[in-house]
Amino acid sequence: MNIFSEIREHEQVVFCNDETTGLKAIIAIHNTTLGPALGGCRMLPYENEEAALKDVLRLSKGMTYKCAAADVDFGGGKAVIIGDPHKDKSPELFRAFGQFVQTLNGRFYTGTDMGTTSEDFVHSLKETNCIVGVDEVYGGSGDSSIPTSEGVIYGLQATIRTLTGSNHLTGKSYAIQGLGKVGTKVAESLLEVGADLFVADINQSAIDGLLTKAKKIGGMVKVVSNHEIYGTTADVFVPCAMGGIINDETIAQLKVKAIVGSANNQLLELRHAKILQEKEIIYAPDYIVNAGGLIQVADELYTPNKERVLQKTKAIYNSLLHIYEFASMNRMTTMEAANDFCEQRIEARKHRNSFFTHQTRPKWVVRS
Repeated sequence: MNIFSEIREHEQVVFCNDETTGLKAIIAIHNTTLGPALGGCRMLPYENEEAALKDVLRLSKGMTYKCAAADVDFGGGKAVIIGDPHKDKSPELFRAFGQFVQTLNGRFYTGTDMGTTSEDFVHSLKETNCIVGVDEVYGGSGDSSIPTSEGVIYGLQATIRTLTGSNHLTGKSYAIQGLGKVGTKVAESLLEVGADLFVADINQSAIDGLLTKAKKIGGMVKVVSNHEIYGTTADVFVPCAMGGIINDETIAQLKVKAIVGSANNQLLELRHAKILQEKEIIYAPDYIVNAGGLIQVADELYTPNKERVLQKTKAIYNSLLHIYEFASMNRMTTMEAANDFCEQRIEARKHRNSFFTHQTRPKWVVRS
């Protein structure tokens, strides 16, 4: 494996090893044009170091575009810890990770992601100030799944408007893959407006909870298998679980008019956006739709403010409408349009973030 060839688009990649705690982690900083890098830290039992490196490089690049799209003054970064989150965690391991983050002197801020929790990073917070997304009792902004799910709803409204001319979600059907924190909130919001749901999840308790909710308010929920969800006939497919699920095999099964969900990196390859376009399936770029959580943790660094976060999350609706319109006018895929939008924003702001000091948390610039 040619390491420098692999990381050629990235500014910095840090390999973190602490023999005492068993920590093996990689931090990738993709681009800090818009500000210090911001991105979560996931913990997974990767097959090998190469798989972990590829994942963190892919995810950190995605964060650059996500930060640009969300209009936050941060760049893209990500971290991965190699290990089983059910067996290999310890307070000492996360303190060791925090020490490595601190060595970057404010170039990288991180927090929860797949396989990690806010409680894990309470330990990291003892070693570095560059942690976001911890519970409110520790000075954080709390549950980021709330603005993330709100952003998905705004994305659905923009997409339904593009399909029908109206942004009303009532009377439409949605195939939801994944009933985690975000997927469940999205499902409950859709039930409350009278939508029909098809859901799939490996967690039976999550399914049972949604069925109980549906029974109380009289909504329709049909449970399907994780395989069947792709071939379900519905207005919109809502992926809220793993990435890479839009691929050659699944696209052939799709019977929907649009795809709008919170899962990261839904397209296995960029070429799949073109295939969706040819099938006349609208694809909402995931890093636009799921930006609510990012908006919250970025805002947290200016002191938490829930109302400000939810207000900014509303911009997802107009951003998505703009991307749909731009893609249509220029005969390009929605992913091409979104990427072009982000790249133009990054280029335009190359010299507009000099007020950041990378040694301290950023502060509001107050002008009279």
